[in-house]
Amino acid sequence: MKKSNFVALILGTIGVVFFALGMCMCMIEEWGMFNKGIVSGVIGLVVLLITVIVWRRMEGKTPVHINAKTIGSVLVGVFGALLLGVGMCLCMVFDKLVLGVVIGLVGIVILLMLIPLTKGIHD
Repeated sequence: MKKSNFVALILGTIGVVFFALGMCMCMIEEWGMFNKGIVSGVIGLVVLLITVIVWRRMEGKTPVHINAKTIGSVLVGVFGALLLGVGMCLCMVFDKLVLGVVIGLVGIVILLMLIPLTKGIHD
């Protein structure tokens, strides 16, 4: 395993754990930790952003150029992830299984749309 991939693995894991824990803290009302959950989620997002920057620098790649396609891809990804999360919450927290599965599947389909959106369709 290359050193850059190992560093990305460690930083990515830390970022995802903070983000996921923050989302749980926000969504589970019994915990009463909404504000702390937001802080934890933001810390996770910052660590994940740092992970991308560090990995690209270690790989010798150019920084990400922000253009309309990049912004659109990020928005589609965020929207798909939110729909997937809402579907999971409906299933697990609010006992709305059918509605949650449908919304979650729509989120998965939107996330799958990112592949042709970013890579294109080739022969």
